[in-house]
Amino acid sequence: MAKVKPFKGVRPPRDLVEKVESRPYDVLNSEEAREEAGDNEMSLYHIIKPEIDFEPGTSEYDPKVYVRAAENFKKFQEKGWLVQDEEEHYYIYAQTMNGKTQYGLVVAANVDDYMQGRIRKHELTRRDKEEDRMKHVRVNDANIEPVFFAYPDNEVLDRVISRYAETEPEYDFIAPIDGFRHQFWVISDQDDMDVITREFAKMPYLYIADGHHRSAAAALVGAEKQKQNPGHKGDEEYNYFMAVCFQASQLTILDYNRVVKDLNGLSSEEFLQALHKHFTVDDMGTDIYKPQQLHEFSLYLDGHWYRLRALPGSYDNEDPIGVLDVDISSRLILDEILGITDLRSSKRIDFVGGLRGLGELKRRVDSGEMRIALALYPVSMKQIMDIADTGNIMPPKATWFEPKLRSGLVIHKLS
Repeated sequence: MAKVKPFKGVRPPRDLVEKVESRPYDVLNSEEAREEAGDNEMSLYHIIKPEIDFEPGTSEYDPKVYVRAAENFKKFQEKGWLVQDEEEHYYIYAQTMNGKTQYGLVVAANVDDYMQGRIRKHELTRRDKEEDRMKHVRVNDANIEPVFFAYPDNEVLDRVISRYAETEPEYDFIAPIDGFRHQFWVISDQDDMDVITREFAKMPYLYIADGHHRSAAAALVGAEKQKQNPGHKGDEEYNYFMAVCFQASQLTILDYNRVVKDLNGLSSEEFLQALHKHFTVDDMGTDIYKPQQLHEFSLYLDGHWYRLRALPGSYDNEDPIGVLDVDISSRLILDEILGITDLRSSKRIDFVGGLRGLGELKRRVDSGEMRIALALYPVSMKQIMDIADTGNIMPPKATWFEPKLRSGLVIHKLS
C-alpha cells in the first residue's frame, strides 16, 4: 500500500507566484537560468540554480553554490517571498497544454515506500547526479522541487479533484516559456484529506514518471536522517518527500526522437537496402510523415520521408522491453546497421523531444548537422507501468513527458 500524507507547504503569496516560479533545474543550463532570472531577485533559480549568483563559468557543483542555495532559501522566507502554511494540506496542481488539462495531487510520499520498491521506477540513475541532488536536499533541509508520479486511475480521487477544479484556484497563470496554463488549489477540508490518504493506501504501487534522480536523492537523504536520529520513530517529516501524482490515463507522453550524424560508411542506397532485413520501407515523399502506430517509424533522409514498419519476428510481444519501439530501433537500426551501441555515450547521435515537432528533425538534417532523423511512436504509460512492475528498466531516452512541472509553487521542509 502507498503511504502518503499532507504537509505544511512553503509557497509564495498569490501575488508573487509568477515572480517566484520557474522551470525545473534540469531542463536548462546555467546561462539560460541566468538569462531567465534576469534582475528578478525573487526567481527560484537563485535557489535551484544558485550558480547564477556567481561569475559566469562557476560550476554548479562548487561547494559555495550549495551554500548559496541554502542562504537564498532562508532569505526568501525572511522576506516573505515564501511562506509556510500553518496547517498540513494536500494540494492540487493542474497543467493545461493544447487544450488538455491534467490534474495532479501534491502529496508527501513515503521514503520507505521508495526504498522497498512500492514506488516503482523505470530508469537507471547515475550516482553523481543522485549525489548532486542529495547535497541540495541536505543543505536546504527541504525538497525544493517535486517529483512526478503516476497512479492507477481512481474514481474516488477523480471526484474530489473535480469538485475543487470547479472553484477558484489559489494560483492561475500562463508560464512565459512554455505558454501552458498552471493552476493550483489548496485542500483544507479534513474529510477530503482523509479520503485522499485512504485511497492512496489502497494502491499497491506508485510509479515515477519523471524525476528519477530527485526521487532517489530525496529518499536517500530521508534514509540517512533515519539512521542519524537515535530517537527515530517513523513519523518525522524527513520520512517523506514531495511528489505530484497524476492519474496515469491523463498523462501525455511525447515521442523522443533521434538524429544521427553519419551512415556508418554506407551510402544512402546501401542504408535503405539494409533496412529491408527487418522493416518494410515506403517512400512517403517530401512532406513530413509522422508515425501512426506502434512499431512504425519515420525516417528522414536526403529530403525524403520514409515509413518503416517492423516485420513480424523482429520483436517479441511477450518481452516488455523487446516490444518497445525504442528497443526495436536501437537494436535493428542504430546498433546493427549504424554501429551505435551505447546511446548514453555516443557522440554520433542526439535526441530531440517531441514538443519540438518533426520539423526540428528536418531542420537539423537539412542544415547538414545531421545525416538522418528517426521519429518514433510515443511510449504509452501502460508500457512504462508494465516495465516497472516486472522490474525492468526502459532503454535510454525513451520517454518525454510534457508539460513539465513548474517549480516554486510549493516546497516541502524535512523538519
